[in-house]
Amino acid sequence: MSVPADHAFDFDPTCGLGVDELRAIAPPRAPPGFDAFWRARYERALGLHPRPRLRESRSTHPAWRVRDILYTSTDAYEIGGWLLTPRDRPVRRGLVVGHGYGGRAEPDFDVPVEETAVLFPCCRGLSRSRRAPISDDPQWHVLHDIDDPGRYILGGCVEDLWLAVSALSELHPDLRGRIGYSGASFGGGVGALAIAFDARIDRGFLEVPTFGNMPLWLTLPTLGSARSVQIHRRAHADVAETLRLFDAASAAARIGIPMLLAVARFDPVVAPPCQFAVANALTSNHHETFILDAGHFDYPRAEEQRALLKEKLRRFFRAT
Repeated sequence: MSVPADHAFDFDPTCGLGVDELRAIAPPRAPPGFDAFWRARYERALGLHPRPRLRESRSTHPAWRVRDILYTSTDAYEIGGWLLTPRDRPVRRGLVVGHGYGGRAEPDFDVPVEETAVLFPCCRGLSRSRRAPISDDPQWHVLHDIDDPGRYILGGCVEDLWLAVSALSELHPDLRGRIGYSGASFGGGVGALAIAFDARIDRGFLEVPTFGNMPLWLTLPTLGSARSVQIHRRAHADVAETLRLFDAASAAARIGIPMLLAVARFDPVVAPPCQFAVANALTSNHHETFILDAGHFDYPRAEEQRALLKEKLRRFFRAT
């Protein structure tokens, strides 16, 4: 491994920890009512009809048929995104792909899957799902309704992913039980929460996931969304209690399906201890942790490591 040594940050993006120390970080104890809170939300979401609507997209690709999609999530929120299906191959699997806090401008045509219907939803307030009064600036988006656990934006984004699974299941009923999830950064954090309580998802990949181990997330130096919450917390101490319900590491401890995690030793946006807390929380024998030298940062071995990770993903999400 070759962790970046040259950077212009005024803090250490490794948090001064080596691999052994990072692997020893445990998830925090979930607060009372954690499971009941999420199961009730999931049951409500499961009872909704997403009413997916498709139309041919302006985007084109030689290997994929590209369609724009709209579906209805909780709170009657219209979620926009893209659906890719193979042009010349059968559809044998489904995959919902989350996005980072920068949103998504187009689908990822380089997603390493075949014979797969791939749904790229944009979570509420972001990219194709922008809507006032939710800000699409990550520093403000992460604060939206943070004073109310029942309405906090992260919960709605988790529900958007559950309704994405519902939409994909409705469009391809034969894929039930063969739908995976993939998400990075923001999409990794809300993805852990979604996977933990949705039995319809059969395997998941999370890359440099955020929202893990909230007690650490609220204290470690960062340039990411946690920084905005840390500033907010100075005047609103009770935010720490709310965030215990949205801890991706607490959720990961409840995941029993096959999982692939990619976590970074150096990351200025999502503190590495928070990422490792999510990976370390997994208790199933069917998971693997792939360690990157860095996340949210370019580094000499990035291309090599990305190629290795891409091949792992190809095998992990192989259609069966």
